[in-house]
Amino acid sequence: MRVELDVPKCVASGQCVMAAPDVFDQRDDDGVAILLSERPGEELLDDVREAVAVCPAAAIRLVER
Repeated sequence: MRVELDVPKCVASGQCVMAAPDVFDQRDDDGVAILLSERPGEELLDDVREAVAVCPAAAIRLVER
């Protein structure tokens, strides 16, 4: 699985960082999300699914390939 982050859609709420801190971070200057791992391990997928669910801008997708 692969994580996609649509940076222009991000509203810098930080919900993804709280849900999956090993996968997401925020830029210091404006708080916009940063993707730390495009292909996180299986042990992090539940956290990523939570981040997708709580993102208020729907800026995160989990793509199965």
